[in-house]
Amino acid sequence: MVKLNSEYKCFGGKLGFYSHFSSNCNGEMRFAVYQPPQATQKPVPVLYFLSGLACTEENFMVKAGAQQYAAKYGLILVTPDTSPRNTGIFSEDDDWDFGSGAGFYVDATEELWASHYRMYSYVVQELPALIANNFPVQSDRQGIFGHSMGGHGALVCALRNPEQYKSVSAFAPIAAPIHCPWGQKAFSGYLGSDRESWRAYDASELVKQVGYHSPILIDQGTADQFLAQQQLLPDVFEKACTAVDQPLILRYQEGYDHSYYFISTFIEDHIRHHATELQIL
Repeated sequence: MVKLNSEYKCFGGKLGFYSHFSSNCNGEMRFAVYQPPQATQKPVPVLYFLSGLACTEENFMVKAGAQQYAAKYGLILVTPDTSPRNTGIFSEDDDWDFGSGAGFYVDATEELWASHYRMYSYVVQELPALIANNFPVQSDRQGIFGHSMGGHGALVCALRNPEQYKSVSAFAPIAAPIHCPWGQKAFSGYLGSDRESWRAYDASELVKQVGYHSPILIDQGTADQFLAQQQLLPDVFEKACTAVDQPLILRYQEGYDHSYYFISTFIEDHIRHHATELQIL
C-alpha cells in the first residue's frame, strides 16, 4: 500500500512524496514521483533518478530543476531514497558514507546488512512494479540515471538489465568502485571480503562483460573535489568502454564541481538524452 505524504503542483503537473512497506528492504521506504501534465491524458515513459551519498528522495526533486524538462518532454520522474532507514542495525548511522543514506544500490550479503540493505533488488524489481501499479507509466519505456553513488547505481542497473532500461546516463558517477575508497568500504561492509563478488556491482567491469545497447552519457566536472581524490575514476570506465567499442559520451565540464549547481546546469541535456533513446523525440 502506497501512502501519499505530500503533494504539490509543479509545471502543470504534480510532485508527490510517498512511503510504503518494502519487502526487499524489510521496512518503510520513501520515494518521490513527478507526473507531467501529459500523464493525465495517457501513460507516459518513466525515468528513474538515483541520488548520491547522504541524500534522500527529496534532494533531486528540490535542487535539480528537472520537473520543467520532464513536463516539456512528457516523462514521469521517480526518485527513491538512497537506503533503508531506522532498521535497528546498531552501526547504521555511524558513517555518512556507509549505512543510512549510503545503500550503494547493492544487495548486501553480509549477515548484519542482508535483511534490509537490498537496494539493487528494490530499485530494479520492487519499485518499478509498485510504480506500474500506481502511476500511469509505460513500463516498456524506462530509463535510469543518477549522481555520484547514484550514478554508479544507474550504470550497474542498466548494464545488468538492458532490456528493462532503454537509456542510461550519469553525473559524476563512482565509475569503478572496486578501485576507490568509497566503493571498497561499502563493498567490504555489504558484500564481504570476496572481491570477485564485487565485480557484479562495478560498471567498469560490467561494461567489458556485457556492454550496453545504446550510447551512455556521462557529465563530469573538472573542479569536482572527488575527481581529484580518485573516488570517481571516469577514465577507468572510459578505457573499459573503448576496449569493447561501447559508445560513450563522456563530457568534462570545465570548472564545475560535484554539487547540484552542476547537475541543474546540464539536467536538460540528460533528460533530452533519455527522451531521444525512449523515442519520445
